[in-house]
Amino acid sequence: MTVLLETLGLYKGTLVETGEQSFGDFYPQTLSLAVLYPKPDGREVDIFLLVQDPDTAFDLVKKCNLEVVRDSSGPEPDHAMRDFVVKLPGGTRIGIGGERVAHRATDLDYLALEGDLKGRGKSFGIVVSRFNAFITERLLAGAIDGLVKCGVVVYGEPFFKDIDLVRVPGSFEIPSAARTLAETKKYDAIICLGCLLRGDTAHYDVIVNEVTRGIGQSAQETGVPHAFGVLTCDTLEQAIDRAGLKMGNKGFEAALAAVEMANLKKAVVGKRAAVGRRSLVVGKSKDKGRKIRSDTSRRKRKQ
Repeated sequence: MTVLLETLGLYKGTLVETGEQSFGDFYPQTLSLAVLYPKPDGREVDIFLLVQDPDTAFDLVKKCNLEVVRDSSGPEPDHAMRDFVVKLPGGTRIGIGGERVAHRATDLDYLALEGDLKGRGKSFGIVVSRFNAFITERLLAGAIDGLVKCGVVVYGEPFFKDIDLVRVPGSFEIPSAARTLAETKKYDAIICLGCLLRGDTAHYDVIVNEVTRGIGQSAQETGVPHAFGVLTCDTLEQAIDRAGLKMGNKGFEAALAAVEMANLKKAVVGKRAAVGRRSLVVGKSKDKGRKIRSDTSRRKRKQ
């Protein structure tokens, strides 16, 4: 079996013998395949293959027209594991199983960096347009509510303690004001609130494109997260629905996004700094090793 697997292009890893079974790792170029050799004690299978994608393995077995004598599986995501038994023409029974790919993918979430919704101790700038104030004031109220729920100290001494509120004439002026706030480096994130309603001319399309581009460019060039809370609607009814009625409050959602992105930036910067410190330590160790070797060489030459 070892020769067969190596012939198929698998690289032999560690082989382990125990009182009950033999265990070996075989590695293809990207994934791993573990093989179990059960001892002859009346078990159902002669060999068990632990694979990383049992569903694909099952499809390959069926394409080879091999007999499947047992299949313990069910619909995902209820059944995270799958195993089945294949009977070879000579009578050898091979068990194949493992954790399904879709289920295993969800188990990798702990590896991802994410920002939480803890806003206490952070500062936020809010830029809100006065144009269509009937809508933007509702967005502002939702944003402040979201910040309060995240622990941001909004009302204190001075009033609006951890936020600075900036009002601009219209949505077109939002990117300029947001960049001005971001360049001060006083804020952990900027929340942009406005409302654009489609009219009879191309003016709407021009403004929408420029506002979107300006806010995104400000965030990228300053390194300060910007939350996009500018409504771009065809009708007033659509805007009302997104300012606290049927579709929720986009100002509230923008505030949550700002808090999360502020914390995510802190997490990324902290991880990068930790990697830098480890690299510095390794570099110092290498320099020290080179210095020791150099001193040893000089002593040998003197002798």
